[in-house]
Amino acid sequence: MGRTAAPAEARRTNDADWRGGRVPMFIHYGGEDVLEVAKQAYLMYFSENGLGPRAFGSLAKFESEVVAMGLGLLHGGPQACGAMTTGGTESIFLAVKCARDRALARRPGMGKPRIVMPQSAHPAFDKAAYFLGLEPVRTPLGADFRADVAAMRAALTPDTAMLVGSAPSFPHGVVDPIPELAALAREQGTWMHVDACVGGYFAPFARELGADIPDFDFAVEGVTSISADLHKYGYTAKGASTLFFADPESFALMGYFFDNWPRGQYFTHTLVGTRAGGAIAAAWAVMNYLGKDGYLRVTQRVLATRRAMQTGLDALGLPTFGARSCPSSPSARRRATWPPSARE
Repeated sequence: MGRTAAPAEARRTNDADWRGGRVPMFIHYGGEDVLEVAKQAYLMYFSENGLGPRAFGSLAKFESEVVAMGLGLLHGGPQACGAMTTGGTESIFLAVKCARDRALARRPGMGKPRIVMPQSAHPAFDKAAYFLGLEPVRTPLGADFRADVAAMRAALTPDTAMLVGSAPSFPHGVVDPIPELAALAREQGTWMHVDACVGGYFAPFARELGADIPDFDFAVEGVTSISADLHKYGYTAKGASTLFFADPESFALMGYFFDNWPRGQYFTHTLVGTRAGGAIAAAWAVMNYLGKDGYLRVTQRVLATRRAMQTGLDALGLPTFGARSCPSSPSARRRATWPPSARE
């Protein structure tokens, strides 16, 4: 090992200094203690495979508890369910697949299914549309850089299979008007997906700390599915995201079953087969290590950094987007449930 570790380390000389805060994406750093917990858990399950829940029952238990924690944060009702995936792109891909399948089943003879989304939606929706045979339709943003509900309404056709809103959008960091979009989806009988890959494991804690964050999760009637990345502001190891559904019927569309071969039954909830057991174990370990108090502590640090940056930008005369006020009412109205035992 000594012969390979040193040269590998030497090659990192010109890599970005993410520990020093010089990388605004790619890595979400919760501190050395959090990183060490993730590393230890990952290494314990370095060789285990998430494809075999019966062979590795501990991984299945980890995943079910991670999903329960996520649903508690996002106000999942008693029928809500979900699964872990390997990342936000896979979560979005599977949500698009589910919406497409439901639309085709409910509307025989429909044309090419369409995804209607704001211009700021993540490219993963276009990637999914490309591979799954849908037509992506991007609509103009409002003056506040959020989705323009009127523009999205105008883009609807009988072939619309999915509406998309972000919480927050990747380019601007603002939350789309999810209640209005969900109401439009209910009116049209269309799947409503909330891309909370960035905010899913941040916004609930920021709200509890007083941040003015509008409703965006399953507390909003009409939201069908939510994607939320654990390896972003969940601070877990890479290769971990979650996809949640409001009801079992929608969740059932996520899986793939096959048994027409000599080996017997093959079933996965996800697009991929083999999944790194380490990523599942690390997610469980970090979430339990941090707990509610730990996530609030790290989130407070992020909010303080944002305020400091806004203050400096104001002094330079540069505008920033997003809410500045921190009323307490949203926190009191939509407090997250944690730990998962509170749901059981």
